[in-house]
Amino acid sequence: MAVKVRIGYGLGAQGLRDDARFGELVDGLEGRGFDSLWLSERLTGDAPDPVVGLAYAAGRSRRLKLGTSVQVLPGRNPAVVAKEWASLDRLSGGRALPAFGLGVANPAEQQAFGVAREERAAWFDEALPLVRRLWVEDHIDHDGPRFSYRGLSVRPKPVQQPPDVWLGGRAKSELRRVGRLGDGWLPSFSTPAEVAAGRVVVEEAAAEAGREIEDEHYGALVIYVRDKIPELLAARIKARRPDVDPGDLVPVGWP
Repeated sequence: MAVKVRIGYGLGAQGLRDDARFGELVDGLEGRGFDSLWLSERLTGDAPDPVVGLAYAAGRSRRLKLGTSVQVLPGRNPAVVAKEWASLDRLSGGRALPAFGLGVANPAEQQAFGVAREERAAWFDEALPLVRRLWVEDHIDHDGPRFSYRGLSVRPKPVQQPPDVWLGGRAKSELRRVGRLGDGWLPSFSTPAEVAAGRVVVEEAAAEAGREIEDEHYGALVIYVRDKIPELLAARIKARRPDVDPGDLVPVGWP
């Protein structure tokens, strides 16, 4: 079976040194045939809010798909999230690629979202199914530990019915969540061997839940450099993955 391989571009959590160049980046990706633009989320960092940035990109493009890598779900109201993504999907003609995660293990970020680290998974597991339902159902009833709805409807509905939802994560619990709740997996800071092993866990969890993840819905965020890994990048990688050599995560040069 033939599998399509699509190449997108992720801006990363660091943002751009010159914000005025963001429009040039969008134009360049659209003009050069890239599949998609992915924006990461750091409330306490320099990168733009991903949904705002993607909305800006939607207005400058006609073909480029628009994804998050990833948007943090714990700490957000699922009705507001559903409304934002449905609006972006309609205004872009069905080009939205929502991807959600628990959020980076960073005290400043966790403080900003207001969700304790040990509460994030339970929040996520309640919120994501609600976002999905709000995209396709007209009257939502729900009673949960965090949200309670009676006949709630969010409009307009997205063009895609419903949009595919990709999930990030690398821990076994996160991989099993992809199988149970996600339409695709988008890992980052992972070696090829880790991704291969992680896919097995995702597929096992999906099978247990009576689901299937399409072959084309396995992606990866790959940091690429032309010449050598800059010291600042190597330091950031070591802070995120102290157990892995940066050279095992970052390809250098085209070969």
